[in-house]
Amino acid sequence: MPARVLIGVVTSDKAAKTRRVEINRLVQHPKYKKYVRRRTVCHVHDEDNESALGDTVEIQECRPLSRTKRWKLVRVVEKSREVDISELRAARKAQAETEERKVIEELAGQEGQSEAGAPGVAE
Repeated sequence: MPARVLIGVVTSDKAAKTRRVEINRLVQHPKYKKYVRRRTVCHVHDEDNESALGDTVEIQECRPLSRTKRWKLVRVVEKSREVDISELRAARKAQAETEERKVIEELAGQEGQSEAGAPGVAE
């Protein structure tokens, strides 16, 4: 019997060589006939750490690799387009600080020049 192959989204990439992948599906409720969202969580072995948070990946069933890992990463189907807001804010703050330092240095340089070359200043 061939190994199952599924496609899911990486929801955690904190551990080395291990990813948590969620496979979402819709199931019809037996009594009310409403479609309900269900998910399956799989722990996946990612040897090269090539997937990241939010990536869509293809996984394949394999022998048990640890207590929870029963899947291995086949390929990254699509890279995530999500932007980490905290990283953006930190980069923007660092850029603002460097620009502020440049302005202060320029002003300090101009004051030093004007004091040294100012005529009529009695010392």
